[in-house]
Amino acid sequence: MQFSRREWLATNACGFGSLALAGLAASEARAANVPNPLAAKPGHHAARAKRVIFLFMQGGVSHVDSYDYKPVLTKKDGKQLKFDDARVLANTGMRGSSQRVMKPLWKFEQRGKSGKWASDLFPEVNGVIDDLTFVHSMHTEGVAHGPATLFLHCGSTSFVRPSFGSWVLYGLGSENANLPGFVSIAPSSGNGGARNYGNAFIPAIYQGTPVGRAGAPASEATIRNLAPGLPASVTEQHFELLRELNAEQLKQKPGDAELEAVAASYELAWRMQKNAPDVLDIAKETIETQKLYGIGEKATDNFGKQCLMARRLSEAGVRFVQVTYGDNSANPAWDQHSNLPKHGDHAKAVDRPIAGLIADLKRRGLLEDTIVWWGGEFGRTPYAEKNGTGRDHNPGGFTTWLAGGGFKPALSFGATDEFGSAAVTDKVHLHDLHATILHQLGLNHEKLTFRYAGRDFRLTDVHGRVVKELLV
Repeated sequence: MQFSRREWLATNACGFGSLALAGLAASEARAANVPNPLAAKPGHHAARAKRVIFLFMQGGVSHVDSYDYKPVLTKKDGKQLKFDDARVLANTGMRGSSQRVMKPLWKFEQRGKSGKWASDLFPEVNGVIDDLTFVHSMHTEGVAHGPATLFLHCGSTSFVRPSFGSWVLYGLGSENANLPGFVSIAPSSGNGGARNYGNAFIPAIYQGTPVGRAGAPASEATIRNLAPGLPASVTEQHFELLRELNAEQLKQKPGDAELEAVAASYELAWRMQKNAPDVLDIAKETIETQKLYGIGEKATDNFGKQCLMARRLSEAGVRFVQVTYGDNSANPAWDQHSNLPKHGDHAKAVDRPIAGLIADLKRRGLLEDTIVWWGGEFGRTPYAEKNGTGRDHNPGGFTTWLAGGGFKPALSFGATDEFGSAAVTDKVHLHDLHATILHQLGLNHEKLTFRYAGRDFRLTDVHGRVVKELLV
């Protein structure tokens, strides 16, 4: 079947957007005089934060081995007790299955001036623990990784919905004409894949830009020349011709959002080739700063580089940066159904880079208006899975933490039951956390909507509340 150029462009808009690094728009007037949908916009109210760095711990860190101190687990270690296991409940509808209690594998002590109970799983982060805001009463939707990961990013376990970063970009626009407003560093191809940084039904111009991939060396997280080997003068001629052709198509088909996204993506891609490599070049940082992130040390080098890239992108005006610690396997990094001690290897890889990121943002005056969000798609059970050496998924109660951006430091909010099995006090649903982060960015989650298929959609669906107790 033969297609006209116009039809071909229209039906492949998203593909071009990916080729041109996610289909984002320029902030200056384009040749076709198309209004820029990514121009910076005011929020619904005064903002405390300008940007977000999301540190996604793919697979689910065990909260009862890290930040949710439950002495009863040590006291009753090895005993068979009744628990409402989420997976058993989902598969059979049965409550009160018998499970073997499993004590924490890492020692808990009080840390910082605040006296926060935390284990020695993350010793470096413990050094900045007074800068963190802990939410111990998180609960979410989805027992398996796929649905829970999609819910974490998109507010839905199965339906195709825009991702968090896309909503932020749609609501606030971009701060930098030469960089995308939403970047996902080392995203995983599993458990939702590109949907976790996708735009779904809002214009393609708001989708995220993937840089690198999960499990790959950080050196691959770069912006490559789209026409390698050609002289700059030749590529500039090619670009100007393409700009003229796109402008002509837009004149003939005004208001076509997909065509506008194609034209905009090439505009931005052209500038990105000149600016993004410089922003991602961590060699420009001092040796002292690189050491702060653990760069140059085998265990921490990779994630350290990714965290430093995140800081450089955020400092350059990128609204939402996600850094994924994970891989592309069927069982994501923190998913220790057996061999829970493996948590220690993963913690060693991320601990120093995360602590370094917090310290670096703080000393540069960036933490005040940057939200750092740490967490996974769910927690782990307080008992051994199948009486083995690991823990199963636990969406009913887990811990996340935030730093900066107007969140109250040295706060521990909410609680799970005495075993850490389920959120019971001051419960915070993931919809509530989404609403609260948006609030700090100046966005009202009930007003941040997009009309599609006859109804207004939003990140929090018809749920969510701003958890004001977490805020300064």
